[in-house]
Amino acid sequence: MYQYTDFDKQMVRNRAAQYRDQLERNLAGTLGDDEFRPLRLQNGWYIQRYAPMLRIAVPYGEISGTQLRVLARIAREYDQPDPQLLKDAQEKQWALGELPVKGGTPIVTNFKYGYGHFTTRTNVQFNWIPLVKSADVMELLASVNMHGIQTSGNCIRNITSDELAGIAPDEIADPRPFCEIMRQWSTLHPEFAFLPRKFKIAVNGAREDRAAIGWYDVGLQLLRNDAGELGFRVQVGGGMGRTPIIGTVVREFLPWNQLLNYLEAVIRVYNSYGRRDNAWKARIKILVKAEGQRYIDQVEAEYRQILERDGAPHTITQAEFDRVAASFVPPALKGARKGVDARLHEIVRTDAEADAAYDRWLQRNVAEHKNPQLRAVTLSFKRLGQAPGDANAEQLEIAADLADRFSAGEARVTHEQNLLLPWVHQDDLPELWAAARKAGLAKPNIGLLSDMIACPGGDFCSLANARSLPIAEAITQRYQDIDELDDIGEIDLHISGCINSCGHHHSGHIGILGVDKDGKEWYQVTLGGADGSILSGAATPGKVVGPSFSAAEVPEVIEALLETYKRERQSIDGKSETFIATLRRVGIDPFKAAANGARFTEKQVA
Repeated sequence: MYQYTDFDKQMVRNRAAQYRDQLERNLAGTLGDDEFRPLRLQNGWYIQRYAPMLRIAVPYGEISGTQLRVLARIAREYDQPDPQLLKDAQEKQWALGELPVKGGTPIVTNFKYGYGHFTTRTNVQFNWIPLVKSADVMELLASVNMHGIQTSGNCIRNITSDELAGIAPDEIADPRPFCEIMRQWSTLHPEFAFLPRKFKIAVNGAREDRAAIGWYDVGLQLLRNDAGELGFRVQVGGGMGRTPIIGTVVREFLPWNQLLNYLEAVIRVYNSYGRRDNAWKARIKILVKAEGQRYIDQVEAEYRQILERDGAPHTITQAEFDRVAASFVPPALKGARKGVDARLHEIVRTDAEADAAYDRWLQRNVAEHKNPQLRAVTLSFKRLGQAPGDANAEQLEIAADLADRFSAGEARVTHEQNLLLPWVHQDDLPELWAAARKAGLAKPNIGLLSDMIACPGGDFCSLANARSLPIAEAITQRYQDIDELDDIGEIDLHISGCINSCGHHHSGHIGILGVDKDGKEWYQVTLGGADGSILSGAATPGKVVGPSFSAAEVPEVIEALLETYKRERQSIDGKSETFIATLRRVGIDPFKAAANGARFTEKQVA
């Protein structure tokens, strides 16, 4: 993991102190809410539907055991709503008809607190921290080099990558040093602090795209040219939201040391010509789509000026790259076991290998590593009664313990809202499995239907048209049988509560989008989306299957789609065709007919 310098640490501490001063002035009435709003947003503090929400930056997903323990403390001590605020929120949901009622009293089932939430962009969110305690939280985060800088606002946001960065067998080059260099360059960049809209960058260093780079404002693919030189293929203008667009390749090969100079040109042209009169048309994807080659020509002209006129001021030197890369060397492997420790290890190993559940976990949750002695292990945070990606204080502490014990003190937040341990010795797999299983984090469902992505939706978000979490829970309840999940096979199910697409529904093999119809919650279903991985194929948005469905209909629709898949799939060499492969082979029509056939009558919906 990157080791913060004294400068890094002091900057984060100063930022926390600055925020405390701003908050205290706001609470005292000397700094108005309108003036305070952009200041809190620049530190990751939103005011959501019912309460404040904090988004904490986890650059390129890497997080330490020490940092996880601080998140656990925040969940336990600070993510506790004011009782009156909680009561008001419950009464509001009751009045809107969003809570079931028994005997005239609302049955509260969906307001949970004391949780951190792993996001699709590898950050962590908390939904119930009172604003009056927010400065205390910022200082606590700063003590372990964490913050909320640039997790909000129209600036360059948290830079993401593949959770297998630096350890994947198919890796061309480790993207993490470049992610860190970009983080340092972009943090509080004065020219790009007030862009037309938020700006997101993803980097992939492997042959397989596991970072979904086609869906980002800028997607960077590490590669080598015919001469063996390292560089990037640059895509610009991808994004989801109201208008899903796949990024355009603007440079087939950019030398690695020119990365910052070229990004400066890309973002400077966007900053100059991007729409500022309409938030829905302000993302760079709209500019690239509208201008096409003219945008690319402007970027190339600006890039030449940066090189020739300005002297290429942001060229990455070999010395600077080596300084940053030194933080990403693999940890030392432990020595051989001795005495009692070895005997206990052998007992655990024998017990594990006799359990069929262990083998299933190895198949689903354990990935190959570029070091043949090591494995990457995913802890599943998808379980019944808990929103996808949620982790309570106890689970965060257990994850920290597992990271320290089995993974050199490091974990990674994944795009799929789980945690990955990247440095697990293969001899330790039986003990890790036993410990994770005891904690409820060893569910062998990675890549399967219940390993779904979902945003917080209308239960928390002020932008949402509908709730995501009850839909996720209903589908999870229906598909608990691991044998059935295995039979269905690998499938991406993504759920968003609104068109902003925080649940990445556009890239799901099955996507579910919450929409508003006459003040009521309905759900649109899409099929055939892809994120760019080998399983999914080239990044592409899904297609809508028809008019929207009621909340009660959605599980029936999912079942109808899966039954159609099981009926249509083929077997090749004894292995069943995947859902997405079957869909592409037979076309959308049989699935669309099945989905629309699952509709209830008007009487049933009422």
